Amino acid sequence: MIIHNQTIELETVKGISLNNISDQVCDVIATSKVQNGVLTVNSMHTTTALCINEFESRLLDDVRLFFHDLVPPQNKYLHNDIHLRDCPQDEPENAHAHLLSMLLGNSESIIICDGVMQLGRWQSLIMLDLDGPRKRCVGVQIMGE
Repeated sequence: MIIHNQTIELETVKGISLNNISDQVCDVIATSKVQNGVLTVNSMHTTTALCINEFESRLLDDVRLFFHDLVPPQNKYLHNDIHLRDCPQDEPENAHAHLLSMLLGNSESIIICDGVMQLGRWQSLIMLDLDGPRKRCVGVQIMGE
């Protein structure tokens, strides 16, 4: 059995950004030499999430609008009382991003068959940065033969 670990790094844009990381994960699969197995991707941040969905521009806009309605950034959150916390003074007010991350989840597992990530025709692996811009990392572990 092969176990291959790798980190994908990306720079995100301001606000909520949705980043298709399918191609980068396919590159990791090719590097791993695993033909049949499973891959796990894990976001390494508390204000990011991972999901599998369609990566279509109008849907991505809908997602951003839905998230703003679901957990409005302008609401009063205790986490945003920076002056009451032990943290740097330039810490962002990002409670909304933490809450969205908890709702969405930060990992996905996907089957690899014949060296190919098994996603449906319209599915992409998406890393959501809920508090950008930042440099972000996604861990990838592939296990198989």
